[in-house]
Amino acid sequence: MSGKNATETLSADAAGIARAAAILESGGLVAVPTETVYGLAARADRTDAVAKIYAAKGRPSFNPLIVHVRDAAHAERLGDLPTTSRVLAESFWPAPLTLVVPKRADADLAPAVTAGLSTVALRSPDHTAMQALLAACDFPLAAPSANRSGFVSPTTATHVAATLDGRIDLILDAGFACSEGIESTIVAIRHDDTWAELRTGPVDLDRLHEHYWGTPYNRAKTSSGIEAPGQLASHYSPGKPVRLDAGNFSADEFVIGFGGVAGDCTLSATGDLNEAAARLYDCLHFAARSTRPVIAIAPIPHEGIGIAINDRLRRAAAPS
Repeated sequence: MSGKNATETLSADAAGIARAAAILESGGLVAVPTETVYGLAARADRTDAVAKIYAAKGRPSFNPLIVHVRDAAHAERLGDLPTTSRVLAESFWPAPLTLVVPKRADADLAPAVTAGLSTVALRSPDHTAMQALLAACDFPLAAPSANRSGFVSPTTATHVAATLDGRIDLILDAGFACSEGIESTIVAIRHDDTWAELRTGPVDLDRLHEHYWGTPYNRAKTSSGIEAPGQLASHYSPGKPVRLDAGNFSADEFVIGFGGVAGDCTLSATGDLNEAAARLYDCLHFAARSTRPVIAIAPIPHEGIGIAINDRLRRAAAPS
């Protein structure tokens, strides 16, 4: 694979899944739709394949990868699932929820997948294409977001091609945008049964805990180091300055609106936070292509999935 337009794009149908599985079997890279964002998949059990992910994305080696699995039984081949983690995996997956658990000593994973940590991040995605691909492969898939590291995450095949065309082997096109629109919630469940939310996302951990155990979860402090993807201070950058919680706008600003603020691109005209999450990265991609040098974003309520939206926006606005 070399040169512009070297990346193949196929529909995420049976033929596309078969082609993708063959590429992954041989150690190649495939962009795959999930319910959150498109992931850049490689077989997680081969050092050379995982190295291609880091090279294609320009991803720092200290940033671990999420391993995608079919179900709880598949996950238990790679990680030791404490009781709480097992309950969540068996009862809640597939879902936009990543569990950080102790890595099994005999887990067949390339060292770079966990970036030298004693834990592994596992997720069963709720998307027919990714599940079909996992069923077609007899190996787990490492799959961070399918974009150049630090830039806006992709929710369509076109977004993937914008930064990875010519750098990967195949893009599986679902034909529509990812439904959730932001990356999975990541939780590490400690030995004392406290929970550390390492990355906010579509899953509200308080509601999740209350559903299964009847009480809000006991919060644990996160470590000072990187335990999971999405913890870098600067991330999801559109390549130009971003101004948050904007109420007034200037002519040189591309305005991303919400609710009563229409803007040049609107996250949700009705103030629906779920719609805003699904449209977030599409609006940021649109703003990045604009000739206006600054992006201004209307205030987003800091509640529900709005917490995760504001987390992504805060990282997008941080200096790189």
